[in-house]
Amino acid sequence: MWVDKIIRQASDDYIVINDSKTPSGRVHVGSLRGVLIHDALYRELSAQGKPALYIYGIDDYDPMDGLPADADPAIRQYMGMPLCQVPAPAGSSATDMADHYISEFLQIFRELGVAAQTYRMRDVYQGGLFNDVIDTLLNQAPLVREIYAQVSGSHRPDDWYPLQVICEQCGRIGTTQVTGYQHGLVDYQCRPDLVSWAQGCGYHGQISPFDGRAKLPWKLEWAAKWHEFGISIEGAGKDHCTKGGSRDVASAVLRRVLRSQPPVNVPYEFFLVGGAKMSSSKGLGASARTMADLLPPEVLRFLMVRTDPKKAVNFSTDAPYLVKLYNDFDRLLHNMQQTETEQADQRLFASARVTADDLPYAAVNFQLLIALLQIPHLNAEQEVAQRLTAAGYRLTEQDHAQIRARIRSARYWLDHFATDEDKFSIQETLPETAQQLDPAQRYFLHHLAVGLVDTDWHEAAIQTRIFTAARHTPLSQAQAFAAIYQVILGKAQGPKAGALLSFLAADFVLPRLRALPYAPVDFVRQVGISPDQFAQQLTQSQAEMSEIQLEPECYADTAAETSVYYAVAAVRYVCKGKTHIRRLLLGTVHEPDTTARDQMITSMLQRHIVNLFNDIDYVVKATVTCL
Repeated sequence: MWVDKIIRQASDDYIVINDSKTPSGRVHVGSLRGVLIHDALYRELSAQGKPALYIYGIDDYDPMDGLPADADPAIRQYMGMPLCQVPAPAGSSATDMADHYISEFLQIFRELGVAAQTYRMRDVYQGGLFNDVIDTLLNQAPLVREIYAQVSGSHRPDDWYPLQVICEQCGRIGTTQVTGYQHGLVDYQCRPDLVSWAQGCGYHGQISPFDGRAKLPWKLEWAAKWHEFGISIEGAGKDHCTKGGSRDVASAVLRRVLRSQPPVNVPYEFFLVGGAKMSSSKGLGASARTMADLLPPEVLRFLMVRTDPKKAVNFSTDAPYLVKLYNDFDRLLHNMQQTETEQADQRLFASARVTADDLPYAAVNFQLLIALLQIPHLNAEQEVAQRLTAAGYRLTEQDHAQIRARIRSARYWLDHFATDEDKFSIQETLPETAQQLDPAQRYFLHHLAVGLVDTDWHEAAIQTRIFTAARHTPLSQAQAFAAIYQVILGKAQGPKAGALLSFLAADFVLPRLRALPYAPVDFVRQVGISPDQFAQQLTQSQAEMSEIQLEPECYADTAAETSVYYAVAAVRYVCKGKTHIRRLLLGTVHEPDTTARDQMITSMLQRHIVNLFNDIDYVVKATVTCL
């Protein structure tokens, strides 16, 4: 697993892992990737018996530099102030805006079993923990300016100092510029034109920069955290880890000014939703809360930690992606229940489960749940429990809890993400759209109804019968399923057909399959092929064909002005263990007398058989079937 390579680089006797977040808006799900990457590292260190600590910083002393997407425009008056000093939205129980946004995020930590100890930067600054670092960096301002220029190509003027003071007059921190430092005091001005997103008040003053009256620019704040907290491992998004980027500046300051070594880096790729990067302050992308409501905690953890941090995760809320995600996780659950389990699976499960006490549980197919929840008369939980019990599971309370969790997930998806194509409803009467089905699809439905009469009414048996009816028509699987969906749902797509029909009563399904009339002659004109075409098929698959049976058939064209009958040979054979039927158009006859007509059709069949099956064993039915 990817954690091994990273842990091997950490040589400290006591390993401290750090991550942080600026609560500038509702936290997006991408921020959870860093949280869970670091948590996976902490879990692995703990599993190896190595002393470790995972801490998570709330960067609430950062200035508000943008209006959160869900914020009242009136809050704009606080632009430039520390986030922890901006009022919380109306109706919030939080102490301030930073607390409002981060509280929701930290609740998700608890749901996911994240073991981080949190700290808030307001407490760090106001408690004086960074006083010594601030003093050092201000005294070494020329060297800091040199590092900026050498590492990032960013040139600071000679009167620039690496600090932002909270203005004594207007309370803003994002608009102040320190221009001097001596005798423990800084000279500063609150500039109206320093940044585009906030306007300073123009105040000039002198103040002590310690005990929360000022903060470091975040690149230097990063270095200060590493130095003061003894950080051993801290990753960051790839945008911060580019050459000359934030990470390089912070590392250089740490080495050259604070005389420490930077922690092990874990650069990680973006977590994308539908191919797009997200932003908390701009409200772009799914929120972490939305994702935690959509996915059970162990599935969300699995999503984040199974992929190497160097690879992007491109998440999607569409049905195929979620079904695959659940299937992948369920495969892990299945592997964990085997007598012998691969070590990679054991470690991945250890990183994905919420607590160490969580055990592998009976998995429920997500696609099945989506279907169950859209059939009004069914109790999804009871239906799932019955199916699992019938499959041999002895369900525990944890199993039942996980069933309920997956049902909540499927219901949330249906309510918030499912498209019109994903949703369906059982049509009480034959839908008008079913009239567009062609003769072959109509025949298939009638043929399926006949086969279902003696079929055990459960998903697997019905699904097998559907495939059989499709091969006997013949019809592609896509066309066959579309025919079923049209007559039951009034649309071309739907859930797994065998499951869908098994949820419905046979006395509803069978009449509905027979509801569309069809003309046999139209059917055979559509699916019939010439003997020459079948001969080409024989050339390709003759070695795989067996148990060949031929049955002469007669199809009357009742719409013709004179009696016209299509002579057909129905060829039934087994190929790769499956029975198939093909209908060969032998020609037409105009003989109204049944006996004479049957003799003519039988004669036509015998002539073609000589050419088709001269080296293959076959059986011919004597009587002609009229349709």
